[in-house]
Amino acid sequence: MNLRRVRFDHPDAIKLNDVVQAEYAERYGDDGDATVLTPEDFLPPRGLYLIAYDEADRPVATGGWRSQDRNDEGYVDGDAELKRMFVIEQLRGRGLARRILAALEEDARAAGRVRMVLETGTKQPEAVALYTSSGYEPCAKFGYYRFHEESLCYAKLL
Repeated sequence: MNLRRVRFDHPDAIKLNDVVQAEYAERYGDDGDATVLTPEDFLPPRGLYLIAYDEADRPVATGGWRSQDRNDEGYVDGDAELKRMFVIEQLRGRGLARRILAALEEDARAAGRVRMVLETGTKQPEAVALYTSSGYEPCAKFGYYRFHEESLCYAKLL
């Protein structure tokens, strides 16, 4: 697999974002993740967006982080928020998400962020398993879905 830095509005990022949004909609019975994201959120040094490409140069997985600091949505100074961690169904279980997660953590740490945070949901047990096995622990809820019952928030010191 080849990890590449891309903009969040790159055509491959848009294509994979559409796939992940459809999966969220199916799992939760809604329109997908309503969190507002912009391409500028992921621009270095305050963020990063990655796509994994397979040997045939097809985009197969994504992940990004964006800087967050103390605000009324529950973030704290120095947070790096994981967004759009996703692997296409055919390639799940091969360690791609772990590879992307490690790269994002390393980049956020190098950018001076002190804590990686993420929000997932009760209908994403695979995501919960990945994060808890990677050292993430439950934390106070934050972000757009902080008041939703199905929301789960995790954090890991970098």
